[in-house]
Amino acid sequence: MQRRGSASPIEDSRTPSLSLVTGPALRGSNGRDIDPSFYSSFLQSDQEEASGRKTSDSSDLSPEESANLRNPSTPRSPIISTKETTMSPLESQLSNASMDGSIGSRRRWRSRARSPWSNSLLTLAVTLLGLLTVFGIVYSYLTRQIDPQGCKTPRMVPTYIKLLGFDSEHTRFASKYGLYLYRERNVDAYSEEDIGLKGVPVLFLPGNAGSYRQGRSLAAEASNYFHDALRHDQDRYKAGTRSLDFFMADFNEDMAAFHGQTLLDQAEYVNEALSYILSLYHDPRRPGRDPNLPDPTSVILIGHSMGGIVARTVLTMSNYQANSVNTIITMSTPHARPPVSFDSDLVHTYKQINDYWREAYSQKWANHNPLWHVTLISIAGGGGDSIVPSDYTSLSSLVPDTHGFTVFTTTMPTVWTGMDHLSIAWCDSFRKVIIRSLFDIVDVQRSSQTKQRADRMNVFKKWYLTGLEDGAEKVLTRKNPNTLLTLGDNVNAILPQGQRLVLREFGKRRQPEAHLLTVPSQGVPGKKFTLLSDQILSAPGGSGKLEVLFCSVFPLRAGLSSAHLSHSLDLSDGSSGATRLACKSAVEDLIQLPASTRTSKYPFDAPQPFSYLQYDLEDLAEHQFVAVVDKAERLSTGWVVAEFSNSSDAVIPTRVGLGRLVSTGLNIRLPADRPMLTEVKIPAMHSSLLAYKLRVGKQPCGEDAELFTPFVRQYIEEPYESKYFVNVKEAEINLHGIAPYMPPHLRETSGPRGVSFQLWSDPSCNASVELSLSVDVLGSLGKLVMRYRTVFAAFPLVVVALVIRKQFKIYDQTGVFIPFSESLDLCLRSSLPVLFLGLSFLASSLASSSPVIAAHGPSNWRTNATESVIDFTKNDLLLGSQDTFYWFLVPVFGVISVAVCVLINHVAMFLTSILSVVRGILVSRRGYIKIEDQKAGVLFSPLSPNYRIVNTAVLLLLVSTVIPYQFAYIVACIVQLATCVKASAHAKETRTSSHYNFYNYVHSIFILMLWILPVNVLVLIVWVHNLAVHWLTPFSSHHNVLSIMPFLLLVETLASQTMVPRVTSRFRHITSIIFFVLAVYAAIYGVTYAYLLHHIVNLGVAWLVGVHLSTSGFSLRGLKQLLEGGDFRDEGSATVHGHLKKLP
Repeated sequence: MQRRGSASPIEDSRTPSLSLVTGPALRGSNGRDIDPSFYSSFLQSDQEEASGRKTSDSSDLSPEESANLRNPSTPRSPIISTKETTMSPLESQLSNASMDGSIGSRRRWRSRARSPWSNSLLTLAVTLLGLLTVFGIVYSYLTRQIDPQGCKTPRMVPTYIKLLGFDSEHTRFASKYGLYLYRERNVDAYSEEDIGLKGVPVLFLPGNAGSYRQGRSLAAEASNYFHDALRHDQDRYKAGTRSLDFFMADFNEDMAAFHGQTLLDQAEYVNEALSYILSLYHDPRRPGRDPNLPDPTSVILIGHSMGGIVARTVLTMSNYQANSVNTIITMSTPHARPPVSFDSDLVHTYKQINDYWREAYSQKWANHNPLWHVTLISIAGGGGDSIVPSDYTSLSSLVPDTHGFTVFTTTMPTVWTGMDHLSIAWCDSFRKVIIRSLFDIVDVQRSSQTKQRADRMNVFKKWYLTGLEDGAEKVLTRKNPNTLLTLGDNVNAILPQGQRLVLREFGKRRQPEAHLLTVPSQGVPGKKFTLLSDQILSAPGGSGKLEVLFCSVFPLRAGLSSAHLSHSLDLSDGSSGATRLACKSAVEDLIQLPASTRTSKYPFDAPQPFSYLQYDLEDLAEHQFVAVVDKAERLSTGWVVAEFSNSSDAVIPTRVGLGRLVSTGLNIRLPADRPMLTEVKIPAMHSSLLAYKLRVGKQPCGEDAELFTPFVRQYIEEPYESKYFVNVKEAEINLHGIAPYMPPHLRETSGPRGVSFQLWSDPSCNASVELSLSVDVLGSLGKLVMRYRTVFAAFPLVVVALVIRKQFKIYDQTGVFIPFSESLDLCLRSSLPVLFLGLSFLASSLASSSPVIAAHGPSNWRTNATESVIDFTKNDLLLGSQDTFYWFLVPVFGVISVAVCVLINHVAMFLTSILSVVRGILVSRRGYIKIEDQKAGVLFSPLSPNYRIVNTAVLLLLVSTVIPYQFAYIVACIVQLATCVKASAHAKETRTSSHYNFYNYVHSIFILMLWILPVNVLVLIVWVHNLAVHWLTPFSSHHNVLSIMPFLLLVETLASQTMVPRVTSRFRHITSIIFFVLAVYAAIYGVTYAYLLHHIVNLGVAWLVGVHLSTSGFSLRGLKQLLEGGDFRDEGSATVHGHLKKLP
């Protein structure tokens, strides 16, 4: 490889090598640098050079200097050393041909003396556009499409009992972590001798930097609910219901979201805690527990945020005790992907965990599946969660629907509100639903302390889902008749077939009254029964105003007597022609919907929800009548609407594409004779990146006041996300459907089903309604923040890599290391548009590829439902999008990246300028400066090479033993900043091209290191936190000295004022290839595997160190010379050696 230049910007006569001056500085016979403006004029045209005409600027030169410039082969003694030396591998012999090539390349590059602060109009325009885009995204995220939150703060009186017995004899983490038992004061009985373990053990796991105290809301509700409601319920007691003993793991606010080893440590600790908790219940000396009950063998786990991942990791650990966990409930937990990919351990740990779960559920036989009895429920807070994207909470790629599901808090009955990342742990309405579901699954008569898996799943679906989902199980079909309904001939009415029942008040006849609707014959397809009321449905024998029964003529079969029916409702008034019906109550299939009146604003506001029933005709096959019984005995307010409707009238499918939906929107007019419930299906609405506006036209209601105002349910089927809009006129629509970087489903699916809108409106108004749906462009911008937040860290590195690549390319050709801003301007006119255009085509290609790959390999899992093999990493690349529509995001992110790079570049230069001024003030206060330091421009008094070698060696030794290499990287960044400050100060003082070359070089390296800083800083935070809690166990995976050695060597080299030599042979392409690979990798893999960005940059830095070493040869002596560096000195300046000049 041919090298031009030396190890320092100015020739150092102490260097025993034959070399050329590095950089654009040309030397005259007097040793002075020629200003860059000189050869800017000198290289105006090749024609003028060929004719040998001297430029106007060269008239100031001496005749010898002019002769040297006109004839490059003329020897110049200040440039060429006469000492003999051995050439290094990267050096080449100096010849007249190489000199001619150097001058020729400079002629081709018309150098411009340009300020690093200056930017072209093109750069300014792109920067302005990028900043406006960023402003729009941030403004949209903070102000538009924000889900309302209606959480109320609960009250509790907590007591935490630390289990000191769980010490170092049980776990090696006893000094770092802790275990507590929660007791509610004045509710839970406990003492020093008996801590009151009489129930079912539950362990709460906090999240990243979370506290064990976050579990107090759930624990307090469990204690109060059992004490107030269940303690005296003998039926529940006999069924195995007991109190819940809430244990809490104290992870000392550790940060498992940033570090994979911390995640594994917590999982190991939890397994040991589970064994200890179960041993407490096995102690025969423990009073208060029924000796006839089996000892517990499992613990229910509840995890918040990363605590949910810890819970799943527990089952994959080697110290896991089989069947000690069978129920896991997680809240705002990123199951599908790690929240950040800056740590290799975290990414690999996630992959191992998810692969284990997928492989377990891919087994054909249950006895081969270690997770067969495990149920996993993932609960998401929705768009209000600004910490973890709620898309990542999906279990569709991990768990079949027989063992778990994902649900949003906006879906859960009586909750109906979105939550942020922290409020989901304490929200009052939410905790009530969670605790009631837990009490419904416990059964202390079983050693597992819980019901069987299928029963647990039914309980969770009952409490967490709406009941409106396709395939929702109905209790009515499994029940036997339990009510005998007796009707008279004259008092009760049977409505004609197809007529709708509408009651506007109750108790009109001052006595109970039944209204019968005839069930249509089964031959009619698509029929559905619906009922809506503002009253709570009464159970058989209850005191409510409304009871709904599904009846058949009694007796159902010969020999059946009324004694088999536990309840009787006689409405015959002693009539001789009474009709008897055997009926089933529908109260157990009740669906609660948020109340919608003229005063309603949010679904969580109303104290009493609406009651709703919905059955397919197939569910009513054994019944002839639906009896709606008005049990009020005096006139009272209230209403009910009941009807049978056809799906052809109630369901409106749309076939509009996404392009048309974005451009023109969708308008639908619903007829006046529509059913009470109308559903509009829009398959094209499946992306979580778009937000919409839904407008519902006003519905005139004529003479009678409307029973209720229209309300809408927006829902998708996977995951279970429903949102309600009451008293709706205009609604903001956003969803968590198909999201970027999400792995495909564990089972093959037929494709996205999109969003459906269910509209309930008063059918008695007999008026048409218009629906209008349009894309909210500004609201959609904010959806990029959570889905693409890592892109905003990875994509700017694409720009930085290409800019530095261009700088080195020009430097190797001309000897001019142009400023970062100038290189960015050149890239905007060449490589950046080409690369982003190519990436746009690649994004479209990746999005259009099939999600199912017919291939076999050890990394793919075979599912029960299909013989195809699913590639779970398919969406890891580039945009991670599954829709070709979003190709334009690549240039959008490119424009933003350019703007961010320009901004960071100017901030870095501003910081450098400020620090250089401060440095100048501090230096001036010393009172004396050497004249040669002032005039000759010595950068600073460098440390001796031996001292630098010792410093570097000590730091590398610490990295290999004690500190993570991320700490050394922070030190390297600080040292590089100091080098930039000194280089900037002396470049401004000397105003020589060599000093500006060096400053531009070290500044660009500093910008590159800044963009890698986020990859390293998170692991460093974990390490510092461990020091704070006196945990000194080193990170086994972060002590590779090769991951930091090139950075340290380069930084030390630059600190010794050593300029990188030029490479003019074919080896110069290595520099271009390395930085081009970095740019492409940052774009394609930077989001999913961001931790590798450090190692690719590390490879590039190692190459630069090698180029530097070429100056002195690859040897320890050469390394010493490299660290010793050279002086920035104008050799022709007047110096007074050894004399000091007093500052005025």
